[in-house]
Amino acid sequence: MSRAHILNADTLWECPDCSHRHVTTEHRPHLPIHPCAGNHGLSVPMVRAGTKSRHVLMEREDYVGSEVGVQSDSDGRAIMSVVTERWDDTTDCTVYAPTATV
Repeated sequence: MSRAHILNADTLWECPDCSHRHVTTEHRPHLPIHPCAGNHGLSVPMVRAGTKSRHVLMEREDYVGSEVGVQSDSDGRAIMSVVTERWDDTTDCTVYAPTATV
């Protein structure tokens, strides 16, 4: 068996909120994201297949104003981040940073 084959093992990913699945062969740290139908079309990270987890959308609580690139869900609510909570008490946070204008 070649060393390249060992370093490029398949990793199966899934979304806890929809049926989307994905396979990667990257050996370096990475985290695929996808536009999720279960989360109003927002781009959310995937988790390793079999991981019990959930996504929590964090609504933006400050004034949006004229910022460009503010992420909104299908109901028009401004979303500032999505927190991925796993049942082993670990979390990740994906932040949707808008673009400031002058």
